[in-house]
Amino acid sequence: MRPLYSVPLGIAATGAACLAYSAGYEVRSFRLRRIDVPVLPKGARPVRVLQVSDIHMVSGQEKKQRWLKSLAGLRPDLVVNTGDNLSDPLGVPATLDALGPLMDFPGVYVFGSNDYYGPARKNPARYLSAMRSGIHGLNNPDGTGKRGITGAVHNPWEKLRDGFDAAGWLDLTNRRGRLPIGGLDIEFTGLDDPHIRRDRYAEVAGGPSADADLSLAVVHAPYLRVLDAFTADRYPLILAGHTHGGQLCVPFYGALVTNCDLDAKRVKGLSTHQAGGRRSHLHVSAGCGTNRYTPVRFACPPEATLLTLVAAR
Repeated sequence: MRPLYSVPLGIAATGAACLAYSAGYEVRSFRLRRIDVPVLPKGARPVRVLQVSDIHMVSGQEKKQRWLKSLAGLRPDLVVNTGDNLSDPLGVPATLDALGPLMDFPGVYVFGSNDYYGPARKNPARYLSAMRSGIHGLNNPDGTGKRGITGAVHNPWEKLRDGFDAAGWLDLTNRRGRLPIGGLDIEFTGLDDPHIRRDRYAEVAGGPSADADLSLAVVHAPYLRVLDAFTADRYPLILAGHTHGGQLCVPFYGALVTNCDLDAKRVKGLSTHQAGGRRSHLHVSAGCGTNRYTPVRFACPPEATLLTLVAAR
């Protein structure tokens, strides 16, 4: 018979092994997912859209920089950056360097809360608390999504914006814009980050323009109020990030939390959203980084996604 003390020792050893795997291997095990989305007009040729999200760049993350640079080899028709590029006030040069090859292609972007503010230390027990109480989101009761924004470390997001703008990427923070992509006139409607209540839907409301070949909605955090508004306004595809795919997931079960009010079943990948009697495709990227104070992933590897937009059936 095993001594009783061997049981807690075995549990501790298993936990240590999981932590070493999630922090030492999986968090740097970058993946590319490929999916088709049927949203184009009949007869249109496919459009390849590369979505990058939640990079959370910290100075010195050379492997992540090399991987992001390598994505330019996909030669996408369009790059969509759904925010949270930074996790370090000193990370702007590394971020612009990593995304430099991708900025040779047409692109659009929105920002997330971590682009504006430096990250705060987070207690991993919040994940367990959310699981015990049966909630899927970790948003604060006041809806700000961050405690103590007043006095938070300011990230130099302006330099990031200037770099993206200089490359010709469209700023979609509470804005609309259009680009010719693959022979199509594609319209974009974007919002600033709902996680910290910077979204202003009234400024971009009205739905797709009648003369656009395709209209896409872009936002960082997929809060239901935003998804409802985009869907009711007849956007066929909404692109978002923010959730990290749950970040710490249970094998064969999935995510426990989403860090917003989206249900855990749609924490990453392609799904649908219904509101106002209408339905939209929703793609949520699990992102390729983590908050610098919680640099772990488990059963949820970092990713970017190549979405091939094809003709609707």
